[in-house]
Amino acid sequence: MKIGIISDIHGNSLALDAVLEGFKKNGVERVFCLGDLAMAGYDPNYTIETIKNIPNLEIIQGNTDKMIVEFDPEIINRVKDIPHGAYMAHALIDDVKITKKENVEFLASLPETKELELDDIKICLCHGTPRRQNENMFPDTPVNTVEEMVAGTNANLIFNGHTHLPCGFQLNSNKTVVNVGSVGRPMQEDKRPVYVLLETFGEGKFQLTHHFVQYDNKKAYDKIIERKFPECEELANMLIRTK
Repeated sequence: MKIGIISDIHGNSLALDAVLEGFKKNGVERVFCLGDLAMAGYDPNYTIETIKNIPNLEIIQGNTDKMIVEFDPEIINRVKDIPHGAYMAHALIDDVKITKKENVEFLASLPETKELELDDIKICLCHGTPRRQNENMFPDTPVNTVEEMVAGTNANLIFNGHTHLPCGFQLNSNKTVVNVGSVGRPMQEDKRPVYVLLETFGEGKFQLTHHFVQYDNKKAYDKIIERKFPECEELANMLIRTK
């Protein structure tokens, strides 16, 4: 079986459509989505509605999905000293204004983690880590730290996102951990959307590959600028700037 795993779409419909086209070309039969569907992009309703209508979907909630659900008008005061915090807060305020009620309710209904078994593989889907929705796992996170992050799950294959940086770890506990990267706002130098293709062969055997997809990131930049919320240009720059 071929499974496509995506995370961190962030309202970028152009990037999402490019990835879904990649799924078709690769014969993907099932999709796992690790959250952050809508916030801080340009088209939150499209990305939520497109994803929730994908057949054979397993999906969890990301930390920014939770921000939309539990929106607090005082968010700017709380995050103004966090890197990127001010313009992310402005984006959230604008997203809450335009996201349809039924789409917010869908985000609210999602679990923070999910465990399942497929072809004798125990799989855990999480956004940050199995123990915390907003915990960061970077490419240079020490392996012993990653072991601690995933100690709470018995799964032998763990997928996460959140940091927007694709990477993977093979642990001494025989667990495989894969950060799938971001569809809508990649943070690596290569600004193409990225997803993971999982191929299962039965008896617990599998193969994993990261796939990068070409799309028009300048057009996506322009669409964020068109939203005209405060500091939207700073957010848009993250789609095209490497630093």
